[in-house]
Amino acid sequence: MKNIVYILVCASVVFFTACSSQDKNKKDGLLLMQDSTEFAGLQRMQVSDVKTSFRYKGKEYQSSVVRRPDESLPIVKNEQGEKFVDNRITLHITCDGKHVVDKVFTKDNFASLVDAKFMKYSILEGLVYDKTTPQGIIYAASVCYPQSDLYVPIRLTITADGKISMAKEELLEEYQTNSID
Repeated sequence: MKNIVYILVCASVVFFTACSSQDKNKKDGLLLMQDSTEFAGLQRMQVSDVKTSFRYKGKEYQSSVVRRPDESLPIVKNEQGEKFVDNRITLHITCDGKHVVDKVFTKDNFASLVDAKFMKYSILEGLVYDKTTPQGIIYAASVCYPQSDLYVPIRLTITADGKISMAKEELLEEYQTNSID
């Protein structure tokens, strides 16, 4: 009797494992396409809309950062010939119902900070709120090679009256560690 129960349990495990390991992109026998690729072979990042509230100089601010792939921008090709749609990012900041910043960014806005060769093969990946400092509201932007870890970090500083300054952030080449002898 134990052997029969053991065989039934093993058969059930095999059956359920086989059923659950089917392709997760299939639904009703149809293969669903991934969000980032379309039939024409263009790859794109997902649309994102990130809202943040923060205090700066005693006032409450609201921020919205919307990233959208934009096919009107030049298509970027990597070394393997894959094609990527670049992004357009809108930054909207308000305080007490008044517009402080309403600006649209493309990677060209950062051309003075990024090497021209890198710009040719890169996309504007993102823009995120970082923190506030006495100098202003800090956002971090990223121009990157698509689907890679290679990027140029850029720091945007925004004053209370909406003036924007940009600077390239330096990456640490090595991580320094303390060794114990």
